[in-house]
Amino acid sequence: MIGPSWIGDLVQSQVLFSCLHERYPDRSVECVLPRWTYELAPRIPGLDQAYELDVGHGQLGLSKRWRLARDLRTRNYDQAIVLPRSWKSALLPFFARIPRRTGFLGEMRYGLLNDILPNPPRYTIPYRDQLLSLCRHEDEPLPQPIPMPRLLVEPPDRSRTLERLGLTINGDRAIIALLPGAEYGPAKRWPIDHFAALAKIIQGMGYAVWVLGSARDQIAGATIASAAPGVVNLCGRTSLPEVTDLLSTVSLAVTNDSGLMHLAAATGIRLVCLYGSSSMDYTPPGSERALSLSLHLDCSPCFARECPLGHLNCLRNLPVSMVMDAIQRQLSD
Repeated sequence: MIGPSWIGDLVQSQVLFSCLHERYPDRSVECVLPRWTYELAPRIPGLDQAYELDVGHGQLGLSKRWRLARDLRTRNYDQAIVLPRSWKSALLPFFARIPRRTGFLGEMRYGLLNDILPNPPRYTIPYRDQLLSLCRHEDEPLPQPIPMPRLLVEPPDRSRTLERLGLTINGDRAIIALLPGAEYGPAKRWPIDHFAALAKIIQGMGYAVWVLGSARDQIAGATIASAAPGVVNLCGRTSLPEVTDLLSTVSLAVTNDSGLMHLAAATGIRLVCLYGSSSMDYTPPGSERALSLSLHLDCSPCFARECPLGHLNCLRNLPVSMVMDAIQRQLSD
């Protein structure tokens, strides 16, 4: 399988890995992943083996794809499923001479793929439904209810992560995680001053607050921690497996529609999810313990990286009080 480039898409793909295992119990499910998601592979149930493709976002990396394909050719795969829709993502299984190469048509990938499914209507069919259709026969109904993704968290790993970061868990004081990032773009990010105001209120209620994110979120984390002294800013200090460990310890996370939202959902914790330019119908959090908020403006969802109207009212006008009410509902459940 050629895996997706986005963290959230990879986490959601776990339902496909499990589906393939159920359908073909005697076969190995293996996946090629980019370097920034490769480290998460051991936490994904149903994924037997992963291979790292060290090619950056937007790069063709033709020689690297060829070399990895040459190595994979010796594995004698029966089928390759290509999850991304790009032309370049279909090159590797073609180079590896895998006889059946399955995927959506995407960028007109005739020849590279020989088992082509028509592109689903854009943004109207939930992404997890699209994934599951890749392992079903034509006209075969999808399982109901649609499975929820999950990730593995082992207590020894969690303990090592907490120790490395110098964190302790006080059973009498619940922890709420704030996830202010969204790699896709600013049109999916609730304003940082809103997160900072929320952190102050949460602390005033006696909860501990952790801010989690990538190195790109360090400024956002520092801004929140500066506005609310006592907040633990962990942005840029953790790997993806370590973020998984930490999220599994908290009582609730407040999150944009992001890769970490899907990762948090797969740990089973309670969530409050904030939607702006994206759709809670297309990429809902894979959890029955999530509460999603959106203002449902006429201009949203637009699916843009940046607000095309320049105001970001879909998130800027989402008040801290509404998010706080959602937190209280979740914690009282």
